[in-house]
Amino acid sequence: MSKRPRKTVEKQYEAHLEARDRYGMATLGVVRSGSWHTDPRHLVFVLARYKFIAKMLSGRRRVLEVGCGDAWPVPIVLQEVGHVHGIDIDPVFIEDARTHVHGKWSFTCEVHDMLSGPVGGTFDAAYGLDVLEHIPREHEETFVANVVDSLAEHGVLIIGTPSLQAQQHASAISKAGHVNCKDGPELRALLERFFHNVFVFSMNDEVVHTGFYPMAQYLVAVCAQKRAR
Repeated sequence: MSKRPRKTVEKQYEAHLEARDRYGMATLGVVRSGSWHTDPRHLVFVLARYKFIAKMLSGRRRVLEVGCGDAWPVPIVLQEVGHVHGIDIDPVFIEDARTHVHGKWSFTCEVHDMLSGPVGGTFDAAYGLDVLEHIPREHEETFVANVVDSLAEHGVLIIGTPSLQAQQHASAISKAGHVNCKDGPELRALLERFFHNVFVFSMNDEVVHTGFYPMAQYLVAVCAQKRAR
């Protein structure tokens, strides 16, 4: 068997070899790996959502991710914030998430059901991508209330969810878990019960914009200034 080359043709790319030797080869998390095998381009859309989160929350010291899954994209957010703490109801995903904790991209995570109560500690911001649509409508206010109660007084919340109109194009596996999809006005109405300011954006593929909600594949709501309850 031939030895693995130690030098690249162009010298600047040897930095990649150094990173490989120092950190090892990166692997996808269990959830993102499944996406890679079944629908690779969907990863592009997911990563774009995390980039939007990172930019919106830039400078925040302590951030909560609700429904972190395997937490594989968390380093994107860590490029802009001080710390991320992820929660998920599924121990399988949290166990996998902990295998991605290393070096400067370190984060914490735990098994927690947001319907059972707030997360201990106080967070400057929270976000949840692809979670709200899995919460039965009769429990949605409890879910949002417990997220809000995990936030500091001036904390910010970002919620991302597939749009109701896009469900006709959703895959079978997605439809099986989507029990509470909303259109733009419905999402705004729910979140305005908890925040004075709610800004709802449309998203198609990897592009976030202010276009017509019924034509959006995905909705992203940015919420600020908590209401007294």
